[in-house]
Amino acid sequence: MKNTFIKTRTLNALVAVSKSETGMDYVQVMPENPRVGLVEPFHGTGYGQMLSNGTFDFVRRKRNRRKPALKLPHSSVSFGEDGYDRYIFVLPSEQRGMFAKMLNTESIVAAAFVNHNAWGAPFETEDFME
Repeated sequence: MKNTFIKTRTLNALVAVSKSETGMDYVQVMPENPRVGLVEPFHGTGYGQMLSNGTFDFVRRKRNRRKPALKLPHSSVSFGEDGYDRYIFVLPSEQRGMFAKMLNTESIVAAAFVNHNAWGAPFETEDFME
């Protein structure tokens, strides 16, 4: 089990909720005695609510990210919990001239990996790379 240290900060503050330009709720917490670094900045999606006792509660949603089952120089294959297999190909703009060759080479390896994985056979990347 991972040791988790929970940092709790208590603030006397005014909470303002308004609509942003995009129509999303914008929550601003304005403490009575502001101090730099009191709360570390964070970025995340979650669920926030104003409780009946006046406290504001925010719970972050865990981001479901899986490590790729196969990682190649410009692409990766991952198997999602939703039942979909994903093949992602990323190429730097400087290598656009090599797009067709690299996509062909790496997609053949990825397809072989997915097929081997479906049958539970051992897989070696070197057997398929040129």
